[in-house]
Amino acid sequence: MKLKTFISIFCLLVTLGFAAYLDSPYSFINKDVTYSADQPVMAQPVEVEPSSDIPVLEEKLEKIEKVDGYIVETYQEYEVYKDKDGNVIKSEPTGKIDTLQYWNDQEQH
Repeated sequence: MKLKTFISIFCLLVTLGFAAYLDSPYSFINKDVTYSADQPVMAQPVEVEPSSDIPVLEEKLEKIEKVDGYIVETYQEYEVYKDKDGNVIKSEPTGKIDTLQYWNDQEQH
C-alpha cells in the first residue's frame, strides 16, 4: 500500500513540475517570446491635438408644456462639432428625445 501511495505522489509531483516548467519563460514553448524585463523601455512624449471630427453630445430644450398639472420639458439630443477654438461648426439632431416631467405646485394654490 505504501508503494502505491508513493508512486501516486511521485507522479503527481512530476506532473506539477512539468506543468510549472511549461508555464515558465525557460520552457521550449516560450523560447521565442521576449519579456519586457529583458529590454529597457523608452517612453517618448507625443503631442496629440483633439480631432474636430469627434462630436460632443448635448441636450437642448425643445419645448415646455403643461399636461394634467405637470410641467413636461422635452429635450432633443444633438451632435455638436466644434473647432479647436471651441466655436460650433455643425450641430445635428440625433433623433433621441428625452422628457422631464414634474408636478406643478403653483397651479394648486
